[in-house]
Amino acid sequence: MQQGPLTEEELEWLDDILTKYGNDESVLDASELDGLFTAILSGPTLVEPQVWLPLIWGGEEHDPDWETEEEFERFMDLIAQHMNDIADRLNEYPDQFEPLFGTREVEGQEFTVVEEWCFGYMKGVALGDWSRLHPSLHPALQVIALHGKEEHFAELDTFSPDEYEQSIAAIRPAALSLHQKRQLH
Repeated sequence: MQQGPLTEEELEWLDDILTKYGNDESVLDASELDGLFTAILSGPTLVEPQVWLPLIWGGEEHDPDWETEEEFERFMDLIAQHMNDIADRLNEYPDQFEPLFGTREVEGQEFTVVEEWCFGYMKGVALGDWSRLHPSLHPALQVIALHGKEEHFAELDTFSPDEYEQSIAAIRPAALSLHQKRQLH
C-alpha cells in the first residue's frame, strides 16, 4: 500500500466509485469520506472497520457488486491510504491537516463547499459513543454540526457573507481541537 496523500487523480477515481455504487444513504464523494474518516479517527471510542465500512454504502444491504476484484482492491487500498494519511496529519503533523472541502463555481466565482465534509463528519460522530465528549468540546462539535446537519440550514441562511465565511474558517480548528483534546479526557 502506498503512503501519503492521495493524488488528484486518485481522489477523482474515489469520487467516481462512490457515485457509481452510491445511493441516497451512502457517502457520495471523497470530501464526505474525508469528513467521516476524520471523525472516526477523532472519536472518544474506537470504531472498527466492520462498523464504518458498510456505512460508506448506506448499509450492508447496499454493498457494491464490484465489476472486478481489481476495482474492489484499488478502492480498499485507496481508502486505507487516505485514512492513514489523515491519521498521520492529525497525530503527527496537525499544521498540515486540511479538511478535503469541495469547490463550486457560480457565475465565474469559486466557492468553498463544506457541507459534504461536515455531513461525513457527523456520520462518523453517529458511529461512536460521543456522549462522553467533554463539555468544553461541545462548541467545537457544534461548529461542524452547523454545516453538517440539515436542521441548521435555516440558521445558516440568516448569516451575512462574513459570518458564513467565519463559520467555514472555524471548521478546521474545531476538527483539530476535537481530535487533540479527546486524548486528554
